[in-house]
Formats: sequence, structure tokens, C-alpha cells
Amino acid sequence: MNKKESGLARRLMTMSLVQQIVIGLIAGIILAGVSRDAALAVGLLGELFVNALKAVAPLLVLVLVISSIANHQQGQKSNIKPIIMLYLLSTFFAAVIAVTFSHLIPQTLILSVEKSTITPPSGITEVLRGLLMSMVANPITALMNANYIGILVWAIGLGLAFRHSRDSTRAFLNDASDAATWLVRCVIRCAPIGIFGLVASVLASSGFGALWQYAHLLALLLGCMIFMALVINPLLVFSKIRRNPYPLVFTCLRESGVTAFFTRSSAANIPVNMALAKRLGLDEDTYSVSIPLGATISMAGASITITVLTLAAVNTLGIAIDVPTAILLSLVASLCACGASGVAGGSLLLIPVACNMFGIPNDVAMQVVAVGFVIGVLQDSAETALNSSTDILFTAAVCQADAERA
Repeated sequence: MNKKESGLARRLMTMSLVQQIVIGLIAGIILAGVSRDAALAVGLLGELFVNALKAVAPLLVLVLVISSIANHQQGQKSNIKPIIMLYLLSTFFAAVIAVTFSHLIPQTLILSVEKSTITPPSGITEVLRGLLMSMVANPITALMNANYIGILVWAIGLGLAFRHSRDSTRAFLNDASDAATWLVRCVIRCAPIGIFGLVASVLASSGFGALWQYAHLLALLLGCMIFMALVINPLLVFSKIRRNPYPLVFTCLRESGVTAFFTRSSAANIPVNMALAKRLGLDEDTYSVSIPLGATISMAGASITITVLTLAAVNTLGIAIDVPTAILLSLVASLCACGASGVAGGSLLLIPVACNMFGIPNDVAMQVVAVGFVIGVLQDSAETALNSSTDILFTAAVCQADAERA
């Protein structure tokens, strides 16, 4: 019996994170159906997981942004600029699409919150005032209170300052970024256990109707991503190549998107995109820069995830937003998406930045992050597929347009 148990444990440990999360999800559903008391008890595992995310996320955002800006290389080839413009436009349009669909199909979440602790902004003026006050917060206070707007501002400022530092200093910042990313990976490796506790306790306390809520939210996320991949991105490509964009779109989705769906990492999919760029006959000086850069700033899928989940929290808490605030949210979500880390579920850790706009406390925002991990088995895969296929798609569009003009 002990040998069988140890063999089962070894097989579980060798499974991918996605497989382990699926097992944790199923186990949580089964436990909630078998024993309500036991399901509520293991809710502690979910709370520990959420608290660990709350602890590491502010540090991650600070270090990643500082390192990214400090190590940015200047003097890149000029035709990189139109590719970067397409990356940024796609990321912003993705947030706009997410805002639009979230308004048409509003979502709500099951959150543990005392509504008296929420002070929603009354309009765009108050939102802007809150943003400005958050931007000038003391950096130590910003880290302690998880004020992500303040963290981003200080990180950008320090990153720009460190660009003039010695190479050894920038190397240290790069190592610090790797260390912070490693810590996040350690926390996320505990996601199967945390999701097991979260799902079991939520179903035990709220009933199995919560499963339908998760499915509805996931359907909205996937629908927005499909719309971006098959409608908005082709329109952006057409603006460059002035012909039917869909052969190129489907080639990139098939060759890059499918692989990225299973690797769930834009960085891991860079070699795939490089090989595809070579087969397409693109300019090597361009794609050797644009594709790695795209893995960092081409984040349409992450923009959708951040926007949809933030608006779900806003709807749950009964916070009303107007059109200017929705546009501002799209800008903030785009900025957050461009700063998403390279680890699985990295975009989820930046949801609190957008939630800060609406006065949503960090405790509540991290519950939204936890919901994202519950549906992350498909959400993160689809998000990465959209992000990575967009990298090679826009690179190919600009290179082909330049070749035709030459």
C-alpha cells in the first residue's frame, strides 16, 4: 500500500501545473459534495494561497518594472516603431472590447467583503484625484498598503534613474527581477492546493450554482479573446498590408497560437515564433527584436483578463462607472497588461492595480485574483495563445508591407 501511495505521489508531482490544477478543482468539487464541514475547513488552504499572493505581488510589480526599464536597450531599428504601435493599439483595443462586452453581459463574483468598507468614486474627477494621490504616496507606504499605482510610479521613476547606472547595477536589478519571479513561481506552484481549498469552501458555502458563475465568466473572457483574434487583429493587419489578412492570421494562430496554448508562456513560445518568422521570409534584423519585445508588451489577452475581472468586481460591489472612467480603465488595464510578468497567471497579479481605481481594498482584489486562478486552466492558455500569436502576426504584417513598398 505504501509503495502504491508513494508511486501515486510521484506521478502527481511529475504532472504539469495545469493538470494539477484540474485535479485540485475536481477534488474540491467532490469534497464539497461529500462533506460540507470538511470543505469549509480546507478553506484555510485557499486563504493561505490568497495571502501569499497578496504578500508577493507588490514586490513583484516593483522589481519587474524597475529592471525592465533600467535594462531597456536604445538605438533599435526604426521599423520596430510601427510594430510597437500595433502591439500597443491591440492591447488598448482589447481593453475597450472587454469593457464593451462586460457592459453588455455584466458579471458578478462571490466575494467576502463588508460593503461598508468600500468607498466608491463618484465619477471621473474623483477617480483622477484618487489616482494622483496614489501616485505621490510614500514608496514604503505604497508597498505596505499594496498601493499599486504608487508602486508603478516609483518603479518607473527608479527604472529611468537606474538606466544611467553602472552595468553591474543593472545586472543586479536583472537578478533581483529573476529572484522575484522565482518567488512568484513558488507561490503559483501551490495553486492546485489553494484552488482545492477555494473551490471546496466556495461551493460548500454558496452552493454548486457558483460553478455556473465561473463558466459564465470564462465564456465572456474567451469570447472577448476570440473577437480580438478574428476581428480586431485582422483589421489592424489589413491597415498595413491592404489585402485579405485572414490567411496570415490563421497561419499565425495555427503555428504559434496552438503551441502557446499548451506552453502557457509567451517567453517559452519565442523560439516557435522565431522559426515561423524565418519560414515566412521576414527581415531577421526586425523579428529578432520585435518578437522578444512582443513577449513583454504585446498583451491583448492580459488586457482582457484584467479588465473583465476588474469590472466583475465593480459590478459585484455595486460601483457605478461612467464612460470617461471606462476609458481610463482601458488605459490603466493596457498599462498593467504591458507589465504582466512572464509566469503563468502573471496578468492576474496586476488586477489590484485596476481595482485601486475604484477604491476596492487589496483584500477584495486578491479574492478576484483567486477567482482568476480557478478559471485559469483555460483562461491563461487562451490568453497566452492570443498574446503570442499577435507577436508574430504584427511582425509579419509590417515586414510584408515594407517588402511590398520596396
